Amino acid sequence: MKKITFGIFTLLLIILLSACGSSDEGNSGSEENSGDGSSEEGTTEIAVGATSVPHAEVLQEAKPLLEEQGITLTIEEYQDYVLPNQDLAEGRIDANYFQHIPYLETQMQENDYDFVNLGGIHIEPMGIYSQNISSVDEVPEGTTLVMSRSVADHGRILSLLEREGLVKLDESVDKVDATVDDIVENPKNLQFDSGVDAATLPEIYKREEDALVAINTNYAIEADLNPSEDSLILEGSESPYVNVIAAQSKDEDSEALQTLVEVLRSEEIQTFMKEEYNGAVVPVDGSSE
Repeated sequence: MKKITFGIFTLLLIILLSACGSSDEGNSGSEENSGDGSSEEGTTEIAVGATSVPHAEVLQEAKPLLEEQGITLTIEEYQDYVLPNQDLAEGRIDANYFQHIPYLETQMQENDYDFVNLGGIHIEPMGIYSQNISSVDEVPEGTTLVMSRSVADHGRILSLLEREGLVKLDESVDKVDATVDDIVENPKNLQFDSGVDAATLPEIYKREEDALVAINTNYAIEADLNPSEDSLILEGSESPYVNVIAAQSKDEDSEALQTLVEVLRSEEIQTFMKEEYNGAVVPVDGSSE
């Protein structure tokens, strides 16, 4: 009887020790997947939203450089200028890379977004295109200029027109904030259509052969337009419209996002932008923010 009792006791002890071991292993696994963005190998994962061209392409080029620093980048591509900020505000992505400073500031004001500009990366010179008008001097009386409904770009476009002598703006108005209502001289009696989505501008350019069409560089590139060769009027590198990395304010000190900005400003990525886009994308050194 004593032998049987001892055997049963030993068996129970073995089962108990096995159960404790399994519990410890399970607890260890749950600690490794704590949900802080770090993988089991110690890498940090970040998701960044970007419009397809050039932003997503630039991020794709930066991926291996980030991996060398222990950061795994997921790129979420967008085809519009609204959803990237909505998704950032709702935490679906950690940062976005598609917008210039005036647009970011307008969106923050209009939607009460608690965002921060982590740093400027590049400028995409705005271009004005036309199929049939080959020079500024040949712009006919009453020509229509088509631009997107994005008010943040209106002052930018009107400033280009003023630079070429096609309009004159009220001197008391900051050019970044200028609208069609701020035109005080319009010698060519230009007409303005500002009710279209930015993504449709290349198609309008192809369809409306006698119009002037202001097209954002990312959409121009997608439509196989070369801004430096095909535009009638092109913004210079002195533009204040720097494209930035935006994030929620709570992530302003994120080491991973700060590293992202550093990598995008690196010599390797700046060289890529210069060679890949032939002047349609101009990298900045951070002083233009």
